[in-house]
Amino acid sequence: MIKSFLNPLSISFFLCFVSCQETPQPYRQVAQDADHNKEKIKNQFVQANQQLMQKENDEMDNYASSHRLPFVRMPSGIRYYVYKPSAKGDSIRDSMQVTLFYKLSLLDGTLCYSSKIDGVKTIRIGMEDAESGIHKGLQYLKRGDKAILLIPSPLAHGLLGDFKKIPPQMPIVYDVEVY
Repeated sequence: MIKSFLNPLSISFFLCFVSCQETPQPYRQVAQDADHNKEKIKNQFVQANQQLMQKENDEMDNYASSHRLPFVRMPSGIRYYVYKPSAKGDSIRDSMQVTLFYKLSLLDGTLCYSSKIDGVKTIRIGMEDAESGIHKGLQYLKRGDKAILLIPSPLAHGLLGDFKKIPPQMPIVYDVEVY
């Protein structure tokens, strides 16, 4: 009777003792290597993204200098130039509805969309389905302004483009008249 009781007890004690042992060295090393590789991959993506952003900034700076336009550069990366300011228009704010006459093109001048072909756009700032960059860029303008907005790809159509006329990772140029 004692033999049968001790046998399961001794087995349980042994299993508990073995399971509480420290993880063998090779398993810990594999986990550390995996963590190191994740960090290395993350850093590579961050560096690649920084290089893409720098390339876009250089392209937009080149556009500005080649067209000899004194763009104002905002922290978001958007650049704007008001070439015909409104005499008495209201400043555009969040939730305000505006109507745009526009030409949307690539930095190389390729026309993608325009209000003459596609119709005017009426959007509610900050609340409509349009590029986030147009919402942000219009808030630097007043009703009645005619301006050019340079919008970096993360605030335009991003990594994928629009699947129609705007390629992936492409900054865009909006020539707008706001009402």
